[in-house]
Amino acid sequence: MASRSKRRAVGSGAPRPVDAPAPRQEEEEDEEVEDQDEDDEDSAEEDDDDDEVVDQEVNIEFEAYSISDNDYDGIKKLLQQLFLKAPVNTAELTDLLIQQNHIGSVIKQTNVSEDSDDDVDEDEIFGFISLLHLTERKGAQCVEQIKELVLSSCEKNCDKSTVEQLDKLLNDTTKPVGFLLSERFINVPPQIALPMHRQLHREKRFQKEAEQPKERGARVCQRRGGVLP
Repeated sequence: MASRSKRRAVGSGAPRPVDAPAPRQEEEEDEEVEDQDEDDEDSAEEDDDDDEVVDQEVNIEFEAYSISDNDYDGIKKLLQQLFLKAPVNTAELTDLLIQQNHIGSVIKQTNVSEDSDDDVDEDEIFGFISLLHLTERKGAQCVEQIKELVLSSCEKNCDKSTVEQLDKLLNDTTKPVGFLLSERFINVPPQIALPMHRQLHREKRFQKEAEQPKERGARVCQRRGGVLP
């Protein structure tokens, strides 16, 4: 006669030998809960540390320097930020600004300690200002692109007579026209703008005094951040 197969007990209804150890399920669950609480506390402490770093005030001193060949990458990056997606040849424009390094300045951090924990390049540029001579550089691709950009913005926001007047001004070779370029990183305080403009004004005055004959009636167009309204 065939014997019945034995059933395997499931759950707490199964018989347990006397010398078998008691189940540790509840103890293991308690340990997991304690570990999770400790992880949450560690995570909260890390968040508090991050908040302290964000709220920390850092004092940095900046100084203006004359534009040099070593500033090419920094100036180009700021020009790309300035013109954003506008069709302007920033590489050519950077070359022109470096060529006329007798006017304009770049802003760099001063007193960068060699023992500093911050990964800061002493030649890193945080801002710049310069004046592009549109009349003298007439025909350069970036100059013509800037003229088109200015006129296009003027057409969208001004009447026809104003557009015609601006177009005549930009193409009048008898009167020199300068295009003011100024840009900085967003975390650089705006207070540096005033001394930068004053220094540019002094450089322009010294240049005019040195020129023979002196140029008179110069006009200035300004560009600072974003697309012209």
